[in-house]
Amino acid sequence: MSEERPPSSDAASGAAREDEAYESRARATDDDAWATACEEDLAAEKARRRAKYGPPPGSAAEELRKLVDAVGEKLAGLQSPLLGAAASGAAQHMVSQVVKQAKAAVEPVIERNPDVFDHLAAAGSELLAAYRSAVEAQERRWTNRDGTRPDQGEDPGPGERIDLD
Repeated sequence: MSEERPPSSDAASGAAREDEAYESRARATDDDAWATACEEDLAAEKARRRAKYGPPPGSAAEELRKLVDAVGEKLAGLQSPLLGAAASGAAQHMVSQVVKQAKAAVEPVIERNPDVFDHLAAAGSELLAAYRSAVEAQERRWTNRDGTRPDQGEDPGPGERIDLD
């Protein structure tokens, strides 16, 4: 006769532990799947933007290096038709010396203080935004179309307003 016995407490606790382990693996797999999907989406979006807009700009220090290099290359490539062939070689040599000196002066500053250039770039952007806001506000006052001027109070004064339109 086969008799089914109820599971012992050890077997029940073992089954419960197995269920918990399975659930934790499932949760870990789900968490990993979500993180993996997010990473894949982010990588795809970055690749799409890179293809559409080109590589993202570097830090302000890197951009300054690129600017110095580009200006140096442009100055070195200039030919002055006014100076003639003999003077052109001397001028070219002088320009290349100035460019080398400028690079030698800029490089140590960039190496020691790369964060300063990021800070200066951010400050410049904020100054530009403040200037733009001030100009737009002034333009609104100048181009007020309802005929009243904001600097004119209730009483226009003894003078006569001349309309130039």
